Amino acid sequence: MTFLWPWMLLGLGLVPLLAGVYALAQRRRSGYAVRFTNLDLLANVVEGSPGWRRHVPPTLYLLAIAAVVFTLARPQLVTKTPRQEGTVVLVTDVSGSMNATDVSPTRMAAAQEAAHTLVDELPEGFRISLISFSSGVNVLVPPTTEKEQVHAAIERLAPLGGTAMGDAIAAAVDVVRAALGEDGAAGGDPTAPIRGEGEAAPAVIVLLSDGANTVGTYQPLDAAQLAAEAGVPVYAVALGTPDGVAVVVDPQGRQRTVRVPPDVETLQAVAELTGGRAFEAPGTSELQSIYQDLGDRIGYIEKRTEVSWAGAGLAGVLVLAGGTLGLLWFNRFP
Repeated sequence: MTFLWPWMLLGLGLVPLLAGVYALAQRRRSGYAVRFTNLDLLANVVEGSPGWRRHVPPTLYLLAIAAVVFTLARPQLVTKTPRQEGTVVLVTDVSGSMNATDVSPTRMAAAQEAAHTLVDELPEGFRISLISFSSGVNVLVPPTTEKEQVHAAIERLAPLGGTAMGDAIAAAVDVVRAALGEDGAAGGDPTAPIRGEGEAAPAVIVLLSDGANTVGTYQPLDAAQLAAEAGVPVYAVALGTPDGVAVVVDPQGRQRTVRVPPDVETLQAVAELTGGRAFEAPGTSELQSIYQDLGDRIGYIEKRTEVSWAGAGLAGVLVLAGGTLGLLWFNRFP
């Protein structure tokens, strides 16, 4: 729960202050009763002590004051509602380093399993595109609502080659623009952002990579600038551990064992530049958890609803209850 005017909650300090004033008044009242020295006459005048009942109406009034202060702060409930539509471009690294076994059974197998999870987590109305990249970039599945088509393409992913991360991000931006009809051929401005300021992004890029950019035309941050200008946030996931190694084939066809730590710094910079978020996923379970969280973030929007009426209604009920009990028990209101 959030508040539009949270500073109004300072008024809740009145409640304990008024409670203290009431307690002090009750003590003075008790002292006055003790000064009535003819106790036999007092017993005949007062039929019976109201006991705890006399404290109930004032307590209800104090709670009503608290409810009024709560109402003045204008409380809001944050609820998640499913997006009706959207586009997610899943960009997956399939370079040779994805053969590394520091993530069981391999980085590639873990990435495939997690990608299935993300696809399943997205609402049915979402369009999903799959792009793979190694030394080059391949758009395996254009944006589609057919999840089975995406699942089948994920199963065919196989690691080989270098890492053209920058080119993959740039290709993903092109896919987004084409999907939203703003690629120039549709009559739109190819440089215009896909959303206005403060609007929710109608499309996002989910980038998974396990190594540093090694080939390609674009550097990752240059491509990220394209995504930022287009208004497309990039959620970047770094897969693998710093000590990961993989067997790769060099240009001469010889097998070599090389260290393949994920380039966490670059992925964090890409996410920050585009208004997305970066994650580190050293293992299979962490990667699946991240993709489930991404499905929740991408597939739902937060809606804030003001619920001041609830506090006002509660205050009215408390005042009415206190007044009713005062009339029934003591023949007075309040």
